Amino acid sequence: MSDRFLIIGPEDAPTTILLAHGAGGAMDSKSMVAASEALAKAGFRVARFEFSYMAARRISGAGTPPPRAERLIPEYLAAVSELASKGRLIIGGKSMGGRVASMAADELHAKGEIAGLLCLGYPFHPPAKPEQLRTAHLETLKTPALICQGTRDEFGSREEVERYPLSAAIEILWLEDGDHDLKPRKAVSGFSTGDHLATMAATVAAWAAGLGDR
Repeated sequence: MSDRFLIIGPEDAPTTILLAHGAGGAMDSKSMVAASEALAKAGFRVARFEFSYMAARRISGAGTPPPRAERLIPEYLAAVSELASKGRLIIGGKSMGGRVASMAADELHAKGEIAGLLCLGYPFHPPAKPEQLRTAHLETLKTPALICQGTRDEFGSREEVERYPLSAAIEILWLEDGDHDLKPRKAVSGFSTGDHLATMAATVAAWAAGLGDR
């Protein structure tokens, strides 16, 4: 593990995807590893990084709580700058990481630094608190975006999200019976986690093919 990034996938891939972790899981969490491996298998170069509060947990072992998402935007911007991707760049992340990326996306896209935004399990609201929406900036988002969401995600189910007035720049891939990690109950849905991750990666590849050079 490098001090800053975990990178997998072809070094000469035309597109790099930069992913940040969720509020409670590090960049090498099981769900982050699985999603990154699926995307790398689809031909992407995938770079993961950690916010400073999560990096501090590795040193202290204490459960340092995450700051408000808005306070992490400068860290995401710094990661984009430090990565210095030479090809096309898509930013995003798991849950909170994707939310932070979405809050930084339009600034980066307007400057031609990124081609799109990828969110894996977007936290539309806290669990059991559907009134506390985190969607205001998504109503006017200009950056091409793909949100991959499980239909039973407790942070925003299909029934809930389809009522939100989201920007036309946002596409949503619904994964049947998936939870916040996109994991389905095979006995209920007939799908495995591997099935959903493969679908996610293939959909990202098709979506990314339609984006601009940056």
